Parts: sequence; C-alpha cells; structure tokens
Amino acid sequence: MSGALDGKVALVTGAGRGIGRAIALAFAADGAAVALAARSRADLAEVAGEIRERGGRALAVPTDITQDGAVEALVEHTLTDLGRIDVLVTSAGTAAFGTVADSKPGDWDTMLALNLRAVMVCCRAVLPAMLRQRSGMILNLGSIASKRALPGSAVYTATKTAVDAFSRVLAEELRPHGVRVGVLIAGAVDTPLWDSLGASPPREKMLRPEDVARAALLMAALPAHASLEELTLLPAGGIL
Repeated sequence: MSGALDGKVALVTGAGRGIGRAIALAFAADGAAVALAARSRADLAEVAGEIRERGGRALAVPTDITQDGAVEALVEHTLTDLGRIDVLVTSAGTAAFGTVADSKPGDWDTMLALNLRAVMVCCRAVLPAMLRQRSGMILNLGSIASKRALPGSAVYTATKTAVDAFSRVLAEELRPHGVRVGVLIAGAVDTPLWDSLGASPPREKMLRPEDVARAALLMAALPAHASLEELTLLPAGGIL
C-alpha cells in the first residue's frame, strides 16, 4: 500500500462503521497507518483486521469520545504506538430528527455532546503533537444541513453549523503553524445511522460511504502548500 499518505499517521473517530470505516480503509489503502477509534471493540477489530489483511497498519483503540479523559488517552496511545499524528478525521456523530416543539432539551444532549463538544475536544487533543511537528491536517465531517434549512433538523443543524464555524476559526489560528483545517460537507449518505431513524429519503439515491471517503482522501492528501478548507459533496440528484 502506498500513495500520497505513505508514511503518514491518521486518527479516525467513528471508524467502526459507515463513513468513518470507509475513510479509514481508504486512508490505509493510500499508505497511512490508521488509528481507529469507536465505542464498539468488535467493529474496530473487524476494520483493523481488514486493513491488516490488505497489508496496511492499523491500531484499534476503543474510545468513547464524549469523555475527555478517553480522548486524551486515545491520542497518547496513538503517539506511543504510531509515533505521530498527521491527520485527524472526526467522523463520529449521531442524528435525531423532530420539530423543536415536539422535543425536550434533554433529547438534544447526545447530539450536542457527540457532534459538537467531542469534535472540539478531539481537535484540541491533537494540537500539541501537530504544533510540535509544524504540520498536520484536521478534517471535520459536516452536513449539508448547515447550508440548507431542513425542517425537523434544528438541533442537528445547530451542531453541524457550529462545527463549521469552529473549524473556520481554528483554521485561522493554526495557519501560521503549518496545520490545516477543513470541513467536508456531505448530503445524505447511506449508512447504518438511518436504520434507527425509521422513515428516510430513498437510500438508493444517497451517497455511499466510499464516495465521502474519496473526498476525504482528496482533502487530506493535498501537498502542504495547498489547503482545501471546505468541500461540499451531494448526491447527483441534489438534496434528499
């Protein structure tokens, strides 16, 4: 396995399923050693095994990224075993839909914790290593919901819009230090997330996780003098 990421180390959250899994596999195929983070030990073992069977390097670290101490341990484990962190991909996330009037503030807590706060904590946790290296790429997964008003998605939209804004400011803070920050904004993607949500747009018309992985690889594999800070990827049919 070799490519633009040959010799690099990527840390991918949400790597056990869906988009995160696809990104981890794509990065490994391009030559990166990949640290895999998710809550499910079994899912991580499966992805790590697949990477190793294809000749790649993988480190599986079961982690609940909503716990600050667990995130710090994840980063330390990655640095100890793989030596550095060149790319962080924050693909862990969740969604729940419904009108604001029909929801309760407590219903929002999981999305706020995982989609927003955990992303911010993960970004902060890798900064000491990237600042020492004077290089690195942080890639946060956004959503088209941050660009279009989709009824029933107010809180989800708030989390993704906040990630977008956070990433823009972080990019400016880190620009003088050689660390790049980008947001990959995706339309509907056919992942297991929809299994628990009941009604959904036609899944056969959605993006595939592998489509998002190709876009993530494009952003992460650019040479150091170039930075793709926002990329919007939609199903060919438009917004679902």
